[in-house]
Amino acid sequence: MTPSERLDATFAALADPTRRAILARLALGDASVLELAEPFAMSQPAVSKHLKVLERAGLVSRSRDAQRRPCRIEIDPLAEATDWLKEYRKLWEANFSRLDTLLEELKAEAAAQASTGHLTDLTTKED
Repeated sequence: MTPSERLDATFAALADPTRRAILARLALGDASVLELAEPFAMSQPAVSKHLKVLERAGLVSRSRDAQRRPCRIEIDPLAEATDWLKEYRKLWEANFSRLDTLLEELKAEAAAQASTGHLTDLTTKED
């Protein structure tokens, strides 16, 4: 799977609240399908379908422990999604910082104009 396809699969899997709840439970420790199905008003096969989506996205793996097949959360796909989101967060923070600077400049300009008695409508000011 390419990095882009992995991100697509991760975000598609995370789009469902039941799958997010399953991941939240697995963050506390490994669990069987039966244990994962307990808090939900759904059958074990329905939970298994959600697990298959999470497995395809690489967010969950299953091991074999005698008769039991515990599910475990996998961190790498979540880390990749977090890294991708961090890049956009940096972009937005830079944009907000520039906007803050502009607003402070406009406030200072308005205060200066008000103190000299020459307050003009800033909405009609041309650059």
